[in-house]
Amino acid sequence: MTGTDWAAWQRSWDRQQEWYMPDREERFRVMLDMVEALVGPKPRVLDLACGTGSITDRLLQRFPEATSTGVDLDPALLAIAEGYFAGDERVTFVTADLKDPAWARRLPHDTYDAVLTATALHWLHSEPLTVLYGQVAGLVRDGGVFMNADHMIDGATPRINAAERARRHARMDREKAAGVLDWADWWALAGEDPVLAEPTARRFEIYGEHADGDMPSPRWHADTLRAAGFGEARAVWASPSDTLLLAVK
Repeated sequence: MTGTDWAAWQRSWDRQQEWYMPDREERFRVMLDMVEALVGPKPRVLDLACGTGSITDRLLQRFPEATSTGVDLDPALLAIAEGYFAGDERVTFVTADLKDPAWARRLPHDTYDAVLTATALHWLHSEPLTVLYGQVAGLVRDGGVFMNADHMIDGATPRINAAERARRHARMDREKAAGVLDWADWWALAGEDPVLAEPTARRFEIYGEHADGDMPSPRWHADTLRAAGFGEARAVWASPSDTLLLAVK
């Protein structure tokens, strides 16, 4: 695997994700602001459904004394993450399926100061997400935090939702016409790469085309996290399409 430009793959993933979320970096900034505010600048972090390690990358740039455990099931994205962070003793990666009731037993620590996730859990439907939130509550230390930045849909505002979606898709169509890579294009490139082709094939065997879940409202997430054992939970940042939900144990 020497010779693969892992940083280029990391950047490529970031650009592809930004096509969907132009304010992605702002969302990460607020996430790390709240990590610092509630648990300080040296946190032990669980990067949940970490993908290529986008959260971990920004975490360590901002807080050099932080440590991170990244957990995911995607062999291709984990290959990029492991290549990109190779030799960094602050970072550990774990392969686990979040739908497996015993996934947390694979982690190197029993508790974390912060469990962070972004653009990852929307593929879970409400029932398995409720179970996962209960497991996460058991991993966050008292006084620690959980944050989920993702697409959360408020069903009480259908006209707002439709207008936002139409505008967002019009922008995406313009950018796609100008040559921006979308999800399918990016995976096609990964599938052609000599190093990533095999883990990409395994990834599609595991996930198929990976349909979204039911994407409940921010209020649902907050209520469910409080029921799971968190003391406080609310949105701390929102765009017209995305919410950063923060829960404190």
